[in-house]
Amino acid sequence: MSSIVGPLRGYTLAMNVRQWTWLVLLTLPLLAQAAPPLTQQGVNSQMTAADPRWIALGRQLFLDRRLSVNGTLSCANCHVPAMGFTHHQMETAVGVAGRAGRRNAPTLLNVGRLPALFWDGREGDLEAQIWGPLLDPSEMANPSRQAVVDRLAALPDYQVRFEVAFAGPVTAQRLGQALAAYQRSLVAMDSPWQRWLSGEVEALSDEARQGLVLFGGKAGCYACHPLQSADGLMTDHHYHRTGAGAPQRDRRPVLLPDGSQTQLGTLVNVGGAARPDLGRAEVTGEPTDQGKFRTPGLRNVALTPPYMHDGSLPTLAAVVAFYNAGGGPVADKSPRVMPLHLSAEEQRQLVAFLQALTGREAQRWVQQAEATPVGNPGD
Repeated sequence: MSSIVGPLRGYTLAMNVRQWTWLVLLTLPLLAQAAPPLTQQGVNSQMTAADPRWIALGRQLFLDRRLSVNGTLSCANCHVPAMGFTHHQMETAVGVAGRAGRRNAPTLLNVGRLPALFWDGREGDLEAQIWGPLLDPSEMANPSRQAVVDRLAALPDYQVRFEVAFAGPVTAQRLGQALAAYQRSLVAMDSPWQRWLSGEVEALSDEARQGLVLFGGKAGCYACHPLQSADGLMTDHHYHRTGAGAPQRDRRPVLLPDGSQTQLGTLVNVGGAARPDLGRAEVTGEPTDQGKFRTPGLRNVALTPPYMHDGSLPTLAAVVAFYNAGGGPVADKSPRVMPLHLSAEEQRQLVAFLQALTGREAQRWVQQAEATPVGNPGD
């Protein structure tokens, strides 16, 4: 009940008839779907119990290019703190020696609350997840776990850091624990939307409130991005085929400095033959899961362009337009993806609500990362 009453707190008919009427008639039905004010309940127990020394070590490891096989790539090269822990300038990740990845680098903000990781949900544990990018030939390209451990164990600075954090030497388990502890610390939930739910009535603009009504009504976003969830991430944690990445992105206009335009094709792959992306089917082996990808959460979504599993949509406006048109031109699309018939104004209102989901803690994680000294090669 408190999550319903909170946004109405402070209003009286005498104070503001227009806003009171708007809230009661349009917003109140949606608040029954909304998540309650956030507490530590429901958060992964490992997330709340992490030793600060593990987090500090994990941050240093995350930023250190020496974790890659040739000392050129860190975790932060694809998950850039100042870019919402993703990469605004790359549709899909780029690994060592410019090798092209198949998928967009997802944000790490609130990643500790996810029950399944990667776009296909192939891993459920952050401690184990780190070995995916560390060993993938298209990412950090290390030949084995032991090769990473041996490299770090030979570095005097990490000999000291692991002793401080774990009272012992570098091991694969401790490396996973440190990196996972840092990623779990990247919580950013204190958004205008959250503050509005808690009773800060001016936290949402009128445009964002209209977008909220569309989100829970005409636009139908709540079907895959529920407002009510124990983790507060606004995702159903399911896998859907939306048609994102269909052939319309194969060629695109590019504006040249003299004002003229040309057509450029999409760079398909560097470093070997391109592999088709089968999505969730690569985990389950089920043909019906081909082209399905995990529903991302919407917290901090304004910080994390480009969007979709392949980074094919550059802005939130493009995402809303994509769904307004009924998704991409593929067969067997999710029945939830259909034309929405939103006006241009309604699309802007929906974007305004999505922009109100940014947690103000995110800037603190950026500043913290930028202030961290790291012993990268040549530094």
